[in-house]
Amino acid sequence: MQEPEEKKIALELLETEQAYVNRLHLLDQVFYTELMKEAKAGKTVPEEVVKMIFSNISSIYQFHAEFFLPELRKRMEDWNRNPRIGDVIQKLAPFLKMYGEYVKNFDKAVELITAWSEKSPPFQELIADIQKRKVCANLTLQHHMLEPVQRIPRYELLLKDYVRKLPPHSPDRGDAEKALEMIFMVAKHSNAAIAEMERLQNLWVVYQRLGLEDDIVDPSNELIKEGPIQKISTRNNSTSEKYLFLFNNMLLYCVPKVIQVGAEFQVHLRMDVEGMKVRELKDTEFPHTFLVSGKQRTLELQARSEEEMDAWIK
Repeated sequence: MQEPEEKKIALELLETEQAYVNRLHLLDQVFYTELMKEAKAGKTVPEEVVKMIFSNISSIYQFHAEFFLPELRKRMEDWNRNPRIGDVIQKLAPFLKMYGEYVKNFDKAVELITAWSEKSPPFQELIADIQKRKVCANLTLQHHMLEPVQRIPRYELLLKDYVRKLPPHSPDRGDAEKALEMIFMVAKHSNAAIAEMERLQNLWVVYQRLGLEDDIVDPSNELIKEGPIQKISTRNNSTSEKYLFLFNNMLLYCVPKVIQVGAEFQVHLRMDVEGMKVRELKDTEFPHTFLVSGKQRTLELQARSEEEMDAWIK
């Protein structure tokens, strides 16, 4: 007898889960435990650093090893009598929110491993020593750490496939569809965490370029557009090179610094977006010109092209 397609997918889920739990065991019980032991003995790096690298991997490992994998295994052993996994995955889904923290921390963790490997040779040696073991399969710690980041999208793909292959009147259809929806929401939650982290990182880089002025650094700001612009001086009919940063709540009118030590720009003027008016100027002498008038003052600006002017006005 040919195994039904949906059973093959359910078995693949079980097999990949077993392999995944082994990987989590390696991260939590081998890397984390041994690095922590050495850190406590004061031989490698501060304990805090080890905790920051591994985030909440212990909770993730325990959940999969002690709950999800056994439940799944039990279900597959009983498949002929009760062919369903949808309800088990529904129990799994809410706990996958734990991944948000791990995923958000991932880039920082990789940076810490690199930085401390340079600073602390014993730390680097211990990692290299563990990586040489057979269980690591010639892969680096960073490679193993990527696995939890990729696991939720993997569940989503397998479950989509499973739902697609289910016979129309399968007793598992309702549960499996609901489980897929739940996993999809968690994946979105995890992606949102990554997007937010990237936004804050990009914002921080912009603040550094601006010289970290106290009244500008605000994590809730959103950078909408930045770029060079010409400022038109009506007094002597000339233009000078300036640079704009447009945020959701303010426009920063900056001057590029000649000597770039530290900040790249000096903020000359900060205009509130609230109450600001923008309009195109038909100027034959200076094409692609637009006027920005706000509470603080009015600027006559020239873009390099019509497209660029339209983009700024928009």
